[in-house]
Amino acid sequence: MSDKFLKDVYGLDSPQATKAHYQKWASSYDDEVGSNGYATPGRIARALWSQLPETKTPILDYGCGTGLSGVALNAVGFEVIDGIDPTPQMLEGALTKGVYRNLTSFDITDPNPLQAGAYKVITAIGVIGVGAAPPETLDMLINALPSHGLLAFSYNDHTLEDHCYTVRLSEWLDMGAARLLFREYGPHLPGMDMKSDVYIVEKV
Repeated sequence: MSDKFLKDVYGLDSPQATKAHYQKWASSYDDEVGSNGYATPGRIARALWSQLPETKTPILDYGCGTGLSGVALNAVGFEVIDGIDPTPQMLEGALTKGVYRNLTSFDITDPNPLQAGAYKVITAIGVIGVGAAPPETLDMLINALPSHGLLAFSYNDHTLEDHCYTVRLSEWLDMGAARLLFREYGPHLPGMDMKSDVYIVEKV
């Protein structure tokens, strides 16, 4: 299978280009990332369960895409998962997974699409990074959490090389506004020899 969509994603440079790319990619996304052994959703789900093994805690799966992240969360034991994504074509794939309570879309140019305090747990699995959501997305997601809420997310190798992303996280931790509960470097897309850092942070 061609990796054209997967390889091209790291060169996207605007919200509009990102949305258009994922619209075209939606129908083949699962097959393409699956053929490369997409490991990050399962790693994040297991890490989150290790910190919060509560089946009924509502989770917002931000940037849920076609729902592979929701499937991974459900597989470890989480039962109440809401998904949100800016690409309707990706959400159609998520609907077929049968693991989401609610699925909604939002305008990709909206700087603050979430209701503050609505979820104790937010995930952003393979979402924040080069060619996807910009660094300030981390701020938006943490600000949307209540005190002691958890954010589970990942930075792939491309993103770890971009200091705009890593510094953003360091600022939250250094200010004492968030606390790092879990960090692990491991497989992301083994078929492309790419890895990722998985994080669980708690808003203070």
